[in-house]
Amino acid sequence: MFTVFVLGNIASGKSTACRYLESHGAMLIDLDELAKSLYVPGSDIVNALAEEFGWDILDEEGGVRRNILASRAFVSPDAVARLNSIVHPVLIEQLSLRILDPVCCTVSSPCYPFAVVEVSAPTGFEDAFGLADEILVISAPLAVRRGRAIHRGMEPSDFDARSACQPDEASLCNLASTVIDNAAGDNSLFEQLDAWLVRHGFGDVVDKEEVDA
Repeated sequence: MFTVFVLGNIASGKSTACRYLESHGAMLIDLDELAKSLYVPGSDIVNALAEEFGWDILDEEGGVRRNILASRAFVSPDAVARLNSIVHPVLIEQLSLRILDPVCCTVSSPCYPFAVVEVSAPTGFEDAFGLADEILVISAPLAVRRGRAIHRGMEPSDFDARSACQPDEASLCNLASTVIDNAAGDNSLFEQLDAWLVRHGFGDVVDKEEVDA
């Protein structure tokens, strides 16, 4: 199955792009959600997180208090790296199980024309890029993204702290096979995605929607 990793810094429009591709037939895997699903009380990964970031990140049932973990893990690049070193090995294993063809012929799963993996934090996850056929970056300047995030209700200090843990736009774009410019934040994002779908042979859904419209 053709697999594209979609990268983008906070408020770039990455999630919007991923859900648009999902609406055009893709199997969507949100790495953040996949990582959260690994936080099973009593598991090795949860215990390792508690050892690293404090046992008070756990609630009474042994589950992860994600807001407390985030407040400690996203304060610096070093803290993010420590989080990634715990989560990424298991995350890559689980991602591989979802996008690679099953080796057993008795395994059945829904058929998708392609897979989209939403990657919110690419730093330290480069080891998994070999699983992708293409790296697609949704890009917008820092000032534009900051304005969007604040307009949506994010505290400026929260945006600044999270942004400081992410790569700059130039470094992020250097990881890409394809860059989509979403500085305008308008329908040009979808027009570029439509062109990408057609270029990769997934444009029949787009054409059908245009006919039905």
